[in-house]
Amino acid sequence: MPLEIKSVLVCDAVDNSCVKLLQDHGIKVDYKLKLSKDQLVKEVKGYDAVIVRSDTKITAEILDAGSGKLKAVGRAGAGVDNIDIVAATRNNVVVLNAPGGNSISACELTCFLIGALARPFCPAASSMKEGRWDRKLYSGSELYGKTLAILGLGRIGREVGIRMNAFGMRVIGFDPITTAEEARAAGIEKMELEQIWPLADYITVHTPLIPATRNLISAATLAKCKKGVRVVNVARGGIIDEAALFDALESGQCGGAALDVYPEEPPKSEASKKLINHSKVVATPHLGASTSEAQVRVAVEVAEQFIALTGKSTVYTQYAGVVNREVLKNVF
Repeated sequence: MPLEIKSVLVCDAVDNSCVKLLQDHGIKVDYKLKLSKDQLVKEVKGYDAVIVRSDTKITAEILDAGSGKLKAVGRAGAGVDNIDIVAATRNNVVVLNAPGGNSISACELTCFLIGALARPFCPAASSMKEGRWDRKLYSGSELYGKTLAILGLGRIGREVGIRMNAFGMRVIGFDPITTAEEARAAGIEKMELEQIWPLADYITVHTPLIPATRNLISAATLAKCKKGVRVVNVARGGIIDEAALFDALESGQCGGAALDVYPEEPPKSEASKKLINHSKVVATPHLGASTSEAQVRVAVEVAEQFIALTGKSTVYTQYAGVVNREVLKNVF
């Protein structure tokens, strides 16, 4: 039978459109931000569902505490790195995210960062504020005619391909699931990884962080690339081996990197700090989904799926963001 969701606890700041949509469907919503783990262990026992973004970690202890009452956890964003999926599944708790809500925002940031590596306008703008006029120092290169490799051809990767084709780039890509036809529809030539490394002038990664993608960009793979290859990561910290990237930047094997994500956020490790401060690195503080439009989309997407899970709406009937679908077999 459908899930009975009558009360929702919102633990991180989400757009009010999410709260309003739930309330309009008769669901009680409480907003309690910055709860400690111990506080959340106590609070979770009184709610059918919880909504988080990135700040709150939903651990096994919290999920075990909510056992018997808690039915769903929604993340207003893509990915579920901060939710213990195994513990949720063990407790028959549905975990869902909003996979499509921030695609355009993350895609656009990726495109801007590719441009920032081609034309060093970030340091040029800083030099102007310092009263300098360094035209020769900040000469760049065109994107036209260069080859962009997209590793991960899901929603974001394909959207990047569509846009960078407009710059006259040759766009190639790899994905174990996306078909050659789907890639071609976005103007992307699908290849195997070993074919891609020596061809790419720019590499951008758009994969989840799983064992198969951890350190996908490594000393070994960078060594197979053209000298001066440039790398972008707006996906997840850990997909790029930071120590290997730093060494490649120092040697000139990598001509520049743009990073929006880090293995630990905020970055605390020496490896991350060295990279952020490197003259050839453009670093941003995880801004991929930081647009007003994306924040509305991801928040509403979670609310719509919670409503769909109740089975009481004829308008909201889809819950495509559920990541542990085996739980649905147990509860429906």
